[in-house]
Amino acid sequence: MNNNLCIITNIGAHYRYPIFSLISREIGCDFFLGDKVKQKLKTFDYERLDGYKRTLKNQFLGPFYWQTNSVSLVFKDYKYYILDGEPFCLSSWIILILCRLMGKKTISWSHGWYGREGHFKGLIKRFFFSLFSELMLYNEYAIKLMTEQGFNPAHMYCIANSMDSDKEKELRTSLKPSTLYQEYFHNNYPTVIYCGRIQKWKKLDMIIDSMEILAREGNPINAIFIGQDIENVDLKSYAASKGLANNVWTYGPCYDDQIIGEFFYNASVCVSPGNVGLTAIHALSFGCPVITHNQFPYQNPEFEAIKPGITGDFFEKDNLLSMTEYIKKWTSQTQEEREQTRTAAFNEIDSKWNIHYQIEVIKEVISNKPKIRLTKG
Repeated sequence: MNNNLCIITNIGAHYRYPIFSLISREIGCDFFLGDKVKQKLKTFDYERLDGYKRTLKNQFLGPFYWQTNSVSLVFKDYKYYILDGEPFCLSSWIILILCRLMGKKTISWSHGWYGREGHFKGLIKRFFFSLFSELMLYNEYAIKLMTEQGFNPAHMYCIANSMDSDKEKELRTSLKPSTLYQEYFHNNYPTVIYCGRIQKWKKLDMIIDSMEILAREGNPINAIFIGQDIENVDLKSYAASKGLANNVWTYGPCYDDQIIGEFFYNASVCVSPGNVGLTAIHALSFGCPVITHNQFPYQNPEFEAIKPGITGDFFEKDNLLSMTEYIKKWTSQTQEEREQTRTAAFNEIDSKWNIHYQIEVIKEVISNKPKIRLTKG
């Protein structure tokens, strides 16, 4: 075994492949990846990954799980262990305790704090995260919250999050304004976009309700929904009940970034009423601003890529009129303003939400050198 770094995760999510590959190339790493999690999540082909060693079987007992054959990895000749920051993974507790006793360095790669933890859950999480040597967290918001909880900011790093940033940056160069929405809708109205799974808790009906309000005001818009309807939400029927069937495009699932990129690039704004996650990174990667709600404890960490008035905005949670006002704002941009927004979106992704930013953070964490802040602002 030549690698000093071992990564143990609950699953190899599809969007992790680019950063895992870069870690393998630039640092060297042995990967041990879980076989499944409770929610349905697309994975990459583990065999493609240089450094992949073994699939760990996740055995569930209620909300808890144990990764078989993971604890024995502590006794291998690794110096650094990167783990999911998941207190429900019981085997992680054992790994952390053993590594502490053996003087090995452990690193969390996780959400960290949300800001909605109750007293008991907060106690558990404080104890769990205190067992790690270093914490890599998805955003500065989590670092701020954990600093307030008494964690030392010198041992916390913002690793952000990414998708296939190199591929997306390359595709971006071929994108240009097109008439795809005019050709489909047979009108020149601005178009808003949502891309992700279609589920009830995402409150996508609010987008159609906003469309109805704007149409009454004389500011009609179109909407495209890209993603699989996994709960029979049937947005097309809801739009028809509002007299908006001709202004709604339920595209269905799409996994071709060239097509998705053109949709984002030519839309006025991406709207995510329930919360936003990697959709924000996907949209901004192709120059599309994002609006979502302002209750950050109930957001995913990628909300931090949204800079109000620059790369998107935040509306009052569950407030239809507030959301509608921001949709109106972003669908009223001039061509010059829209181009400025594209540039701002690209700059946000290129400065932080990409695999090259992430690899530099990981190198810093395992370097044992004094911490250098890589984050902006």
